[in-house]
Amino acid sequence: MLCCSLKKPVHKTVVRDWQCVIGTRKCVVSHVYFLVGMEGDHLQNVDKSSLKKCLISSRGSREQRGVAAVSLQELRSKGCVLLALDGTQEPITIVLTEDGTIVEDEEYFQCLPQNTKFMFLCKNETWASSTIGGCPAWLSRDSETEDEMDSGALPKWKCLARQLKQDLSSIILMSEEELQSLVDVPCQELAQELAENQLKVQSLQRSLQRVLDRREEERQSKQLLQLYLEALKTENTKLSRATESAIVGISNTDEVDMSASCSRPASRVQLSNKILHTIKEKEYPELSLSNQELEAVSSEDTEALALVVGWEQQKVQTVQQACQQQLSQRLQQVQSLRSLRSVSQRKGKLPLAQQLRSKRKK
Repeated sequence: MLCCSLKKPVHKTVVRDWQCVIGTRKCVVSHVYFLVGMEGDHLQNVDKSSLKKCLISSRGSREQRGVAAVSLQELRSKGCVLLALDGTQEPITIVLTEDGTIVEDEEYFQCLPQNTKFMFLCKNETWASSTIGGCPAWLSRDSETEDEMDSGALPKWKCLARQLKQDLSSIILMSEEELQSLVDVPCQELAQELAENQLKVQSLQRSLQRVLDRREEERQSKQLLQLYLEALKTENTKLSRATESAIVGISNTDEVDMSASCSRPASRVQLSNKILHTIKEKEYPELSLSNQELEAVSSEDTEALALVVGWEQQKVQTVQQACQQQLSQRLQQVQSLRSLRSVSQRKGKLPLAQQLRSKRKK
């Protein structure tokens, strides 16, 4: 490889003379790259084999940009320019778009395959998984509305089936109603929509049913625990019944008062009637709601929601905290699944010799 550094202006005669000298010395030149820049710029010799093709995006953006970089630092500097981020004023974190892994080590960056997708996060931004074009679909009400408009002509189960086809881990994010709709679909129709054979689809539907069963078991376990705690607080059955009747009476009174006094604050609540019904009628409603619904309940105004459902604010806060915990738990499960999948995919791409060496070490 022959490197040369020249400053402008560069004349054709100089290049010709230089080529003649090489010819007389019978030198073999494999790659020569001339990069002519502005006044004072140097010509650089670039080894294309060391360049890594990367796809970059910022959080919440559906647009991706292609970048070729030889190092993590070069990726950071080029990415900040292309994405209009000021890396000097605030720290920029680079993560893998697929599973949120933070990329800080240069050697780890060099081990990543070509066309790896990176997400640039600013100071107060955090990674969120995505299923649609890099946008966190289950955390964005705007994307939810767009999806409903785009898929308005399709049956609901077909929209859910397409989500599964894109990302099987979205099972964790679905509500009980959505899971049940996929279980109830005839196996042949679901297989056709997923482009899979019926045996695999039957196994999938059994898995969906197991998810429903686990949620119901969790609900029943919590109910039994609650009954046990209540039994410890009561000295006898009569006192327990008296307490329950008193609670029912208070609840009925609150419902009557709600119809007269809650018409104004109800307009402040953005939750749908379906979600409100689930909160009031279901034991442990967080197990019945989807991730989008869990986020909506968690972010709702506590006072307004308490007036609408006719509960005390403390009880509403307990429900909102349970919804927030359930949301965090599901997202952690999804991230764990994607991390495992990413690791298994990378191992599958290793050369055979490297795979054998790793097995010997074990």
